[in-house]
Amino acid sequence: MRTVKSDIIIETVKEMCIEANHFLSQDVKDALDNAKNTEKSSIGKDILTKLEENLKIAGEDMIPVCQDTGMAVFFVEIGQDVHVEGNLTDAINEGVRRGYVDGFLRKSVVKDPLIRENTKDNTPAVIHYNIVEGDKIKLTIAPKGFGSENMSKVFMLKPADGIEGVKKAIISAAKDAGPNACPPMVVGVGVGGTFEKCAIMAKQALTRPIGVHSDIEYVAELEEEMFTEINKLGIGPGGLGGSTTALAVNINTYPTHIAGLPVAVNICCHVYRHCVREI
Repeated sequence: MRTVKSDIIIETVKEMCIEANHFLSQDVKDALDNAKNTEKSSIGKDILTKLEENLKIAGEDMIPVCQDTGMAVFFVEIGQDVHVEGNLTDAINEGVRRGYVDGFLRKSVVKDPLIRENTKDNTPAVIHYNIVEGDKIKLTIAPKGFGSENMSKVFMLKPADGIEGVKKAIISAAKDAGPNACPPMVVGVGVGGTFEKCAIMAKQALTRPIGVHSDIEYVAELEEEMFTEINKLGIGPGGLGGSTTALAVNINTYPTHIAGLPVAVNICCHVYRHCVREI
């Protein structure tokens, strides 16, 4: 049994919050650069150029890539042979508090969804836990802004709707999002499970590097097809028209009930933030 002190978790989470909000990973930079080179609209190409300039300035001057530094969403894989000294959830939230306060990041979380009083430190985080083999803790953060989050949808389809119904749901969500999701967007999709399972899968799909496809052949093909179809919508960068509406479509699947076909579409803006650490 390996012991991990909560102080290490706190400091790691703090650093992750700051890093994820100031720097995008190389896969996102490459996708934006490729989009700029292939975009057919002159306005769209200009917007993509400005997005790349924004990334450069954010990194050099240590200012957030986007003013909406998001609600901190974590996926945590805990090895069954790990003992955390202290409370893991409390440690993650303390790390978020320090990251957002010390990093001068916008505090966007309200304590109660109706009373709307700001917590002033961006806590609590949304944390999804999974127990795995081993003696490590893997932390994945995906700060989620709500311009794109508000455009996400869950569809409770009938089994008879089949794959064509899934396709229609994905295209419908992307089309309805339009300029509100700050395109070019990354589209995360969860198919199967239950009402809540498909939504979590869609969210987790937004932590996958751009260019990495499902290892299930037909799902990978569906990702490519939906990517092509969404880019045919003409929404374009900034919603001002063009051939680049999506940078990627990532789909996760899970077994489901004989009477259901749940589908969730969780959309992310071009600020496709994710950061991974292993302790």
